[in-house]
Amino acid sequence: MDVLLNYDEAMLRSTAREFLEAECPPSLVRQMEKDVKGYPDSLWQKVAELGWQGMALPEKYGGLDLPLVQLGLILEEVGRAVAPLPLHSTVVAALTIARDGSEAQRAAILPEVVKGQTILTWAFTEQDPRLLPETIHTQAVADGKDFVINGAKLFVDNFAAAERCLVVCRTAPASSDNAGLSLFLVDTKSPGISHTPLVTLAKDRQSEVVFHDVRVPGANLIGKLNQGAPIVERMLDRATALLCAQMLGATRKDAEMAIEYAKYREAFGQPIGAFQSIQHICADMIIWIDGGNLLTYEALWKMDQGLPASVEVSQAKAFCNEKCEAVVRFSQIIHGGIGFMMELDLHLWFRRVSAWTMRLGTTYEHRARIARALLDFPGRVVLGRPVPVVPE
Repeated sequence: MDVLLNYDEAMLRSTAREFLEAECPPSLVRQMEKDVKGYPDSLWQKVAELGWQGMALPEKYGGLDLPLVQLGLILEEVGRAVAPLPLHSTVVAALTIARDGSEAQRAAILPEVVKGQTILTWAFTEQDPRLLPETIHTQAVADGKDFVINGAKLFVDNFAAAERCLVVCRTAPASSDNAGLSLFLVDTKSPGISHTPLVTLAKDRQSEVVFHDVRVPGANLIGKLNQGAPIVERMLDRATALLCAQMLGATRKDAEMAIEYAKYREAFGQPIGAFQSIQHICADMIIWIDGGNLLTYEALWKMDQGLPASVEVSQAKAFCNEKCEAVVRFSQIIHGGIGFMMELDLHLWFRRVSAWTMRLGTTYEHRARIARALLDFPGRVVLGRPVPVVPE
């Protein structure tokens, strides 16, 4: 992987940054926190004209067929501007349909996504927030050619604005052959669906969604019945890596504001940036952000190359969860008391970064995933008991 941006990538990032600086001031972000939909239609259509929704989708359906690395650059700039756009949820679901959906599903959904006429989302999390197959209890039961879904999902992003939602359901008990999961493309206006907006730290649009006897055509099954776990795992990995990119964009902007403030805020007759303790904090912030960037884009690059990337995804998220949160907290400290005032825009970045660190897996979950890939667990080890003997 080349860690430096090539000319096209640098131009893409520069263009996206200039566009969002002109079109998405902090005043718009504040305004959309009170808006029912949470995003402005005009901005959504403008980014569609730039091709962002279809950036990594196949050309056959109107997309640009560019690598995930370049989509990551766009989401990094979206995070930098804390732009109120349902881009992350839409591209994650669209990429899953492009990768694992049927030809009919792709033809029906993807061209509308590229044009900015369809917003998508996906629903996995239930009462147990871990990203594991055994946490799924929402059921889909076959009824003739249809399936009937019953259950509830939490923290579904942009559900109120979305026309379609990818819903992870249990269609069979877990077995040695599969996890018993299936993925369905559900119309969000289907009878039997209700949703309750959740008040979140980021003030974004997330919902609790309840499915009561929701009938879904069998043709809306993504992939094969009971074989959805690998599809879902790939979807969550893409979502996690792209969220890391978005988180890093916001974190870098937050750090830049703190560093700039340290240059001009005076204490004891000199800028606070002259004090060694502040200098060390500023240096650490940039080191952590650059480290997160390297891990995130390695994960995206591996996905582009068709290489296994689950460990790299978890490395990026575990690192970003801790270091991005540390950066925005230190930024608050550098700003002092003013940093905690709602009138100052700094909290727009702090709240979103803090919220994103809690989405798509905690540091502990991702460390456990890395450990499972690195270590062999032949038996259950319990403190105070002999280590199990592995038969030869």
